[in-house]
Amino acid sequence: MEPLKHECGVVMIRLLKPISYYEQKYGTWRYGLNKLYLMMEKQHNRGQEGAGLACVKMCARPGEEFIFRERAEGKDAITKIFGNVEKKISQASDEHASLQQMPYAGNIYMGHLRYSTTGKLGLSFVHPFMRRDNYRAKNLVLCGNFNLTNVNDIFNQITAQGQFPRQHADTFILLEQLGHRLDREVERLYQQEEKNGKTGLDLTYAIEDQVDTTRVLKECAPLWDGGYVICGMNGSGNMFSMRDPWGIRPAFYYINDEIAIVASERPVIQTAMNLPVEEVKELQPGEALLVNKAGKVEIQRILPQHTGNTKCSFERIYFSRGSDKDIYQERKQLGYNLVPQIMKSCDNDFKHSVFSFIPNTAEVAYFGMLHGLNDRLNHEKAKAIVAKGNELSVSEIENILSTRVRSEKVAIKDIKLRTFITQDKTRNDMAAHVYDITYGTIEAGVDNLVVIDDSIVRGTTLKQSIIKILSRLNPKKIVLVSSSPQVRYPDFYGIDMSSMHEFIAFKAAIALLEERGMTHIIEEVYQRCKAQQNSKEVPSVNFVKSIYEPFLEEEISQKIAELVTDTDIHVPVEIIYQTIDGLHRACPNHGGDWYFSGDYPTPGGIKMVNDAFIGYVEKIRQ
Repeated sequence: MEPLKHECGVVMIRLLKPISYYEQKYGTWRYGLNKLYLMMEKQHNRGQEGAGLACVKMCARPGEEFIFRERAEGKDAITKIFGNVEKKISQASDEHASLQQMPYAGNIYMGHLRYSTTGKLGLSFVHPFMRRDNYRAKNLVLCGNFNLTNVNDIFNQITAQGQFPRQHADTFILLEQLGHRLDREVERLYQQEEKNGKTGLDLTYAIEDQVDTTRVLKECAPLWDGGYVICGMNGSGNMFSMRDPWGIRPAFYYINDEIAIVASERPVIQTAMNLPVEEVKELQPGEALLVNKAGKVEIQRILPQHTGNTKCSFERIYFSRGSDKDIYQERKQLGYNLVPQIMKSCDNDFKHSVFSFIPNTAEVAYFGMLHGLNDRLNHEKAKAIVAKGNELSVSEIENILSTRVRSEKVAIKDIKLRTFITQDKTRNDMAAHVYDITYGTIEAGVDNLVVIDDSIVRGTTLKQSIIKILSRLNPKKIVLVSSSPQVRYPDFYGIDMSSMHEFIAFKAAIALLEERGMTHIIEEVYQRCKAQQNSKEVPSVNFVKSIYEPFLEEEISQKIAELVTDTDIHVPVEIIYQTIDGLHRACPNHGGDWYFSGDYPTPGGIKMVNDAFIGYVEKIRQ
């Protein structure tokens, strides 16, 4: 109902044969470029603020360009950047037909789709980032799906080494940190090969043949705290993609004798390469896929894998495409798990309850809910038949069997608010009409209306639009169901959920503390957070948990329902959230739940949640 900004998306492609091979086999030298375009389009949901691509041409001669890059902002950024690529290729084709000098006829391709979680906008913040040098091996191109929680620590380290970063942003700083280590690696090889008597281009090629990207990553990565998939390539043909040791951000890969691919989502690779699910592998936490100049592909462990089950569960609930085999089943199970709570709310009344979903992203959970409802209803029918046994007539049995789960398309997203009215005084009234209802689906005053969503985070759309629209059907009760648990804590690893004061669950807890004369807890939490902020010890306790501890989940859900229901709504409203236990049963391999539980996997996350609470309190006191 209230879209979250997705995590960024990445694609890396390394062609393992000469470009002429693909021209002969597939009829075009654009084989890699076409695959890049397809996989970026298939991941367009992961970034609609900007997109970029880069290409390294390994066969370039001195005096010829060997790195090409395009970046653009906006929702149509993919179209823009590939339009620019096509224009430059067409212009070059008019002058000469040689692949040697054709722009974007390269061996390594990198694609990035951007959603900002920092608020830093502008073309200069769109990936890929580049660091230039006259030595091909020292050129570095970088992109990633990440947020680092300890940018200051890395910044201080690289400035202590004498570097002078242009920006205090994680991507700029990583570029400088990795670039510095790459420089040292090339200089080490320079000295080694110079001693061996190499000079000129022989020296250059000897260096390029031996660049050890594993060494570079192992020097840099131990300092990184956060969720990340970081992708890079240098100008001489080395490529890498590394995943964080907690497995917070996702990465999948496919390798054959022609191509090596990394992408943020598995079905993207499956579709682009027409592969069964088992042929696409998951890059494990702390691992990197590396390809050297010669095309040798390796999976190397860079950092020890974190022992906990901390892969991002929101990726499964919301962000990744539902076409993934496992994610589809997990989202269905999330809906299935909610049935006992739903039917308790509806007094187990199947005949007078109508079930629907908003928005479309909740459709798979809705299917799972319907599956669970049908299983429960069949059980109820079986009990009714067994209870009376041979006393039942055929008509009585038919009457029992005639009860159905009533599913309807109750709400439809009808319009999108345009910017020219968003600041008008009538904005809230206009927002109430974003969705429309299907009249005649509910018997007024008799039927319960149950609507499932994949997440209820801020509650704004519920209050401004959904509840007002649904109440026009005048149901006996509105039951809003979230297939994810209550979002109580910010995310600092790449999801647009970093402002604590926006969460409706947090607002509800604060409201309950105020109502029950327990505001001293707010001050106590603030003082603990301040003490930790001033301490040099590694943070280990999320003090914000104390805000929620006095209350049951049901109490917070009830208060949320009050907060999102205007006083002019006379239909009872109830909100049901998935339990954390239900989440883990549905997504057993993705236990990262810090936005629900407050159990952050890294010290940086703990530090930032306590700092976020300090910011909340101090802003309120201004």
